[in-house]
Amino acid sequence: MQETILKRFEESATAIRQAGERLAGRIAEAADLIITSYRAGGGVLVFGNGGSAADAQHIASELVGRFLKERPGLKARALTTDASILTSIANDYGFEQVFARQLEACGRPGDVAIGISTSGNSPDVVAGLRAARELGLKTIALTGPGGGECAEQAELVLDVHAASTPRIQEAHVVIYHMLCELVEEAMSQ
Repeated sequence: MQETILKRFEESATAIRQAGERLAGRIAEAADLIITSYRAGGGVLVFGNGGSAADAQHIASELVGRFLKERPGLKARALTTDASILTSIANDYGFEQVFARQLEACGRPGDVAIGISTSGNSPDVVAGLRAARELGLKTIALTGPGGGECAEQAELVLDVHAASTPRIQEAHVVIYHMLCELVEEAMSQ
């Protein structure tokens, strides 16, 4: 057991280190997109499935509440939390439209849409990013290697090159914590 535990910690550390080395510039670009949106009165809309849905909620909570320091709340919303909206859209339009329809209702040009998909190919996340782009939102995708179909729809792709979903998700947490820290620092000045 201990051998497995140590191996998984090493895999996680490697995935996180490599993501930082590869993506530092793009993470800074993503933070700038979000900061620019906030300074213009915009906000952030985040979405994903399963563990990525939980990550979307985590991101929104750090922005609306706080990350490391006291500051005014920042407009952010996870599109994964309202069961009535999700199930009515899925029933009436199909599950693929659960995020696109909410973006149509809530997104405004200049807002930032962040889609999270470890495969990069989740149909509802791809459709959400496509809708966001068509509506004039800035688009960021958090994905696994290469970005999949999300890469075709996102302005900026933060793709983690790891071999397994857990390692990708662990690196995603570090990436979005970094985004929250950079945004919070800029918006606290």
